[in-house]
Amino acid sequence: MILKQHFLFALYSVCGIILKAAATKNKVRGSQGQFPITQNVTVSEGGTANMTCRVDHNDNTSLQWSNPAQQTLFFGDKKALRDNRIELVRASWQELTISISEVTLSDEGQYTCSLFTMPVKTAKAFLTVLGVPEKPQIAGFTKPAMEGDEITLTCVTSGSKPAADIRWFRNEKEIQGAKEVNASGKTFTVRSTLQLQVDRNDDGVAYTCRVDHVSLTPSSHQVTEVLEVHYAPRVEITHSLTFPQEGQYLKLECVSKGNPLPDPVLWTKDGGELPDIDRMIVEGRELTITSLNKTDNGTYRCEASNHLGTSSAEYILFVYDVLPSMPPSSTSPSPPTSPVMIVLSDTHATKPAATGILRDPNALEQTGPDHAVIGGVVAVVVFITLCLIIVLGRYLARHKGTYLTNEAKGAEDAPDADTAIINAEGNQAHAEEKKEYFI
Repeated sequence: MILKQHFLFALYSVCGIILKAAATKNKVRGSQGQFPITQNVTVSEGGTANMTCRVDHNDNTSLQWSNPAQQTLFFGDKKALRDNRIELVRASWQELTISISEVTLSDEGQYTCSLFTMPVKTAKAFLTVLGVPEKPQIAGFTKPAMEGDEITLTCVTSGSKPAADIRWFRNEKEIQGAKEVNASGKTFTVRSTLQLQVDRNDDGVAYTCRVDHVSLTPSSHQVTEVLEVHYAPRVEITHSLTFPQEGQYLKLECVSKGNPLPDPVLWTKDGGELPDIDRMIVEGRELTITSLNKTDNGTYRCEASNHLGTSSAEYILFVYDVLPSMPPSSTSPSPPTSPVMIVLSDTHATKPAATGILRDPNALEQTGPDHAVIGGVVAVVVFITLCLIIVLGRYLARHKGTYLTNEAKGAEDAPDADTAIINAEGNQAHAEEKKEYFI
């Protein structure tokens, strides 16, 4: 009886060992089809990175995440590393996802997901951290710049990874600068310079430095500075009347451009003060002359100044008589000839240029041609031509008769045709023939 019990126990043990070995063998065979799957992650500095590891078929085998230093972050749903930035997002037999917030450049590297089978299977995921460039700054602005100065504008940004790109804009138009890149640890400092020789056209122009980087998509960093340029004034005079006449109202405006703006301007007439302040009114840059008369004729001068120079322009005024009103006519009169315009220059500073207007006082006296006179001249010419043709015809006819008469020899001294025939050589009959031939 005792022997039978020992035999049965031994039999059960052997069966257990056999069943256990078979189960172990099936488990190993099943684990051979299990592989962890990961993906590389890119995140900007200061952002949050989600690291995910998946297994399509898992027989309750644990997953684990470790950092580039091979420190275990999470084993299943158990946190192994004390770092408040690292949190568990999802844990199951098929997936283990963790998050790393406030990512820094030191977090960059290769992370490992492990599946604890026999043997252990692993998958790698690389975490790329982008260095965000700092907001750019522009240096080199001189406020204000003087016309003709050469200035160098410099735009700098640091902390980018990879190196950022800097672009310059003049208002809305892109212009090229000189770029320089320097490495500083894992990040880069980028500098771009722009050289300018400023003139008055640069006054009020906005220069923009824009930084483009993959971490800033779709926006970008940019800074804008407005350039102020001081320059000497330029002056010109505009007028309200083309042909000023007696009794009319004339306004002259002194248009001055300069920075600082010349204010006020100075009006003079013929090199002296305005003679009639009651009719010649100055308001700001405008000179108004009411009720024009011949005494207003002369040269009017406008002068403007700032600390960089002085500029002036002249206007020569000629007041015309009032044109008489024309009676109504079926044909429209010919338009008067336009006045002659001459540009004057008068410079009293380093760079200013001045203009003025000169008019021809006799412009209105020019009229069209007198058609009656022209017709009379043509008629006289035709009449004289006809008379000459008649006289020439008679002369030619007379010359032909004389030639026929002179056929008789010895007729050079004959007073008339009959005598020439009688004196000719030969008998009287021949003479009669020639006489008849003449007739």
